[in-house]
Amino acid sequence: MTTEATLASTSASPTARQVWTRTRGIALAFLLLLAGAVAIAIIRSDARHGALDPRSADPYGSRAVAELLADHGVSTRVVTTLDEARTAAGPDTTLLVAVPDLLTPGQQRALHSATARSGGRTLLLAAGSSSVERLVPGVTADPATSFGSTLSPECGLPAAVRAGAADTGGIRYTTTHLDADSCYPSERLATLVRVPDTSGNGDTVVLGAPDILYNDRLDEQGNASLALQLLGSRPHLVWYLPSLADTSATGSGDQKDFLDLLPSGWLWGTLQLFIAAVLAAFWRARRLGPLVPERLPVAIRASETVEGRARLYRKADARDRAATALRSTTRTRLAPLVGVPVAQAHAPEALLPALSAHLHGDGQALHSLLFGPPPADDTALITLTDRLDALEREVRRP
Repeated sequence: MTTEATLASTSASPTARQVWTRTRGIALAFLLLLAGAVAIAIIRSDARHGALDPRSADPYGSRAVAELLADHGVSTRVVTTLDEARTAAGPDTTLLVAVPDLLTPGQQRALHSATARSGGRTLLLAAGSSSVERLVPGVTADPATSFGSTLSPECGLPAAVRAGAADTGGIRYTTTHLDADSCYPSERLATLVRVPDTSGNGDTVVLGAPDILYNDRLDEQGNASLALQLLGSRPHLVWYLPSLADTSATGSGDQKDFLDLLPSGWLWGTLQLFIAAVLAAFWRARRLGPLVPERLPVAIRASETVEGRARLYRKADARDRAATALRSTTRTRLAPLVGVPVAQAHAPEALLPALSAHLHGDGQALHSLLFGPPPADDTALITLTDRLDALEREVRRP
């Protein structure tokens, strides 16, 4: 008992220097990851600020094409709600939808109803399979995108013939409309499709990539020519930038939950990670069944066991558990000495009267010593150990 308390009081916990030495590698790696994440976020936010916005002069903005259109007498107006876009549709207007995939299915159907017989032109940028079939029935997006970005027209559409090669490579389309123009093919699938309106002079153009409208790509290939011809066929251009704050998205009755907003690849990736984690758990737990006791190859001295246990208590700052162990062991040894069965050694009503009769002492002091609260600090723990040791010597004294 004395040995355990003495070692517990003299064993040293790790110093601040030791803790820093052990954890500085992990801390440095964490700081590097955090700095890298912040740097990537800043770079991406700067690069994509105002993407496809005709008011933005950033590399991915579209201010340059808007100014060129203005020089040719075409006015540009930016709208961010579905109601504004539907109201603006008309025979003298080109309606450009920047990100059709942001629209809900209800919004897509409403927009198609407004533009189908408007007599104007509707231009859809990089419409995926989730939106193109509702906005342009009869046109389907292929799952595989184009390998190259710069493609040749290879069609009879006058705007494409005059522009020549352009950066239209992106989503590829097929159509069932026999009178449609399919241009800029990649592996025999078009990246630009023009579907004329059967009831008027309007049409719908689906473009597989928005690259020809970016400020930093406008002066390459025939991008500027193609952009001006597609957007400048009417005197008014309405630039629709779908917004998540549009109230029509929540009023259409088809709100998307969190899982609908996640790409399908993330769901499959999460499932694969879960399966891998289960397999790894089974691999690590290959020793199934109960533990089999084995004899140690060497004998461990009791003093080493006491020292090791004392150091663990000290490291965990577990004075309460150490005091409980000391008191329990003392009560177990004292009970037979005063005629109390070991089974009742931990019952105050059985042990304390026998001890008081044997020592002719104060039962209240014995109760505080053997069943009292845990010590508040290491000094109190050492004092408790000394008092328990003295009590046991006194009981054993003839």
